Amino acid sequence: MEQLTNALVAILETVGFDHDILVKYLPKFGTGLVTTAEIVIISMVIGGLIAYPVAMARLSNNRVLRGLAYAYIYFFRGTPLLAQLFLIYAGLGTVLPLMRGTFEDLGVWWIMREGFYYVLFAFALNTGAYQAEILRGGVEAVSRGQWEGGQALGLHDNQIFRKIILPQALIIGLRPLGNELILMIKASSVASLVTVFDFMGEIKRAYSQTYDFQIYVIAAIVYFILVELIRRLWDQMEWSMTHHLRAAKGIKSAEPVVPVAADAH
Repeated sequence: MEQLTNALVAILETVGFDHDILVKYLPKFGTGLVTTAEIVIISMVIGGLIAYPVAMARLSNNRVLRGLAYAYIYFFRGTPLLAQLFLIYAGLGTVLPLMRGTFEDLGVWWIMREGFYYVLFAFALNTGAYQAEILRGGVEAVSRGQWEGGQALGLHDNQIFRKIILPQALIIGLRPLGNELILMIKASSVASLVTVFDFMGEIKRAYSQTYDFQIYVIAAIVYFILVELIRRLWDQMEWSMTHHLRAAKGIKSAEPVVPVAADAH
């Protein structure tokens, strides 16, 4: 880790960044970046767990389930993430202390007092709504002939969905899901507003101590590199998972090709 820090310092110094600032704050930026990664990864996973039942409710014939799922998605896609975060942080932060004794008896008060967990809760609910629409769009984009083919093989509806429809829907949703991951990385910067020292939180703390604009330039560079790395890795993953589609179409180009999903946003 120390060797990596020294290498980064040497590279940034060559383009004019201040040596003292780099040596003092780069390790702290690294710690903040780890926190940002934890927020994004955990919230994306929890959001995915939320998305599946919500998407199934959206596709359901039950009007009550469909209406509840629509209301959840409509709210979290129709309001800013920052407003949702403050609503949860300030709202729950006001109500939960009234029940502190109960939570202490259960041994979970340590969760309720940390801003990090409020951020996870808000981010998971937000990305869960977007992932639910991505999944719903992917399912609806699969042709009706796939259902008919499964029925012709004597499969039940649940088997058809799990073994035929869902895998295709997930492939269709790969590209928008990658976009959602990138958007979550950039949106994670709002976590610093509720006492969480993620990457942007460390950037703001360093700027408050130095008033050097180079700090924000470093932040922009790091976000740009991070997003570009994820974009390239996601393209490679998509490329490897859609080999059968290219083979079926006889495509030999190096560009990933996936079926076009219904607009989920």
